Amino acid sequence: MKIATAAMMVGMTIAGLALGAPAQAAETRFSARDIQSDIIGRRVFLATPMGGEFPLNYRKGGVVDGDGEALGLGRFVKPDDTGKWWISGDRLCQRFTTWYKGAPMCFELYRTGDKSLRWIRDNGQKGTARIGQTL
Repeated sequence: MKIATAAMMVGMTIAGLALGAPAQAAETRFSARDIQSDIIGRRVFLATPMGGEFPLNYRKGGVVDGDGEALGLGRFVKPDDTGKWWISGDRLCQRFTTWYKGAPMCFELYRTGDKSLRWIRDNGQKGTARIGQTL
């Protein structure tokens, strides 16, 4: 299993939705300004199909890093990596040093609750995440 597969096969808890309300009705797409104010400088937890969460740290100054050691990913691949993030239009983009073979990727982000979001990668992969504490 590659870290790319583990990290991108995330599924997240969607919190903050009103009971009985359609999920689509509560979603709003993040703008570049929303990404800057609500994601950058915070830890974002990607939900994984294994039931855990994979943390990514979007640090001010353009650095993103993550560590999958708590999920036991060290048995399969390098459990941690560092890369760069940037905003292109209304998408959050990133490129890690070794994960994903260093390929750049961009994501559309949709707010699903106060601290939850849904993401769609430029290759069509989807998942959910929880916006965590300030770094």
